[in-house]
Amino acid sequence: MALYYRAKAHKDLSQNDAARAGMQQVAYTGGRLALKARRGLANLARLAGDFPTALAAVPTLGWKGRHHRVLGDIHWSHADTAQAINAFEAGRAEAEQHGAVGERAMMQVRLALALSFADPVRAGDELALAHQLLDSLDQRSNTLLAQVVALIKDAGTDSVPDRAQGLHTDIEAAGLPFLHRFVELALAFHHAVRGEDQDLAATISRLRELTATGDFAYFTDIAHFMAALPLPEPSTTRWTKNDDDIRSAWRGLVQARQEHLHTGS
Repeated sequence: MALYYRAKAHKDLSQNDAARAGMQQVAYTGGRLALKARRGLANLARLAGDFPTALAAVPTLGWKGRHHRVLGDIHWSHADTAQAINAFEAGRAEAEQHGAVGERAMMQVRLALALSFADPVRAGDELALAHQLLDSLDQRSNTLLAQVVALIKDAGTDSVPDRAQGLHTDIEAAGLPFLHRFVELALAFHHAVRGEDQDLAATISRLRELTATGDFAYFTDIAHFMAALPLPEPSTTRWTKNDDDIRSAWRGLVQARQEHLHTGS
């Protein structure tokens, strides 16, 4: 147990080599924390942009390893909204079956996240349910992530930049700095939708600083894809699909939002 939680602490501090070594030892020796350690290894791979390794781990995880959550996080990062929705809905149903109210709320927030890029109307409905589920729980991280989801849902509207600045302040006060990256990704989507090249460039620069450790570095790739910009240098991200397909999918979400704002439907 001590080894697992020490490895988890290393992960929270972005000391990923130490976290990976500890998780590998826990997973190898077995015991009741082995599945959590496998999930930790899958998440470390995803954070590093090694999506094939993360995906390969999913069949070994099961409910205790939160397999649907891991799979959904992989899919939304690839702009594969339909598969992400399927995974998060399955994870929510599984959490309900096990009476895991915290996991149910977490899956609901992630479901709204996956939808927020592609279907802002339905995302609003799912986000409302997420807030209902979170109201009775002490999940500060997911409550703040739900506010990020609201930004993405409203991308392209005038209120987003000011709300993002306020959310940065709340995130700093909560001591959850990893969420700054999600806010900047939301802003990248917003600026790409509005064609605000200078603001997008500044956002990408901030994202690059926030992901300098390697965690979530693929967010900077996604920001470029959203705006149909070339990557300034070869990426270390390993996607599960062809890079051009990922680029096209993210750009397609931007174009769909532009059309939604233009037609109002």
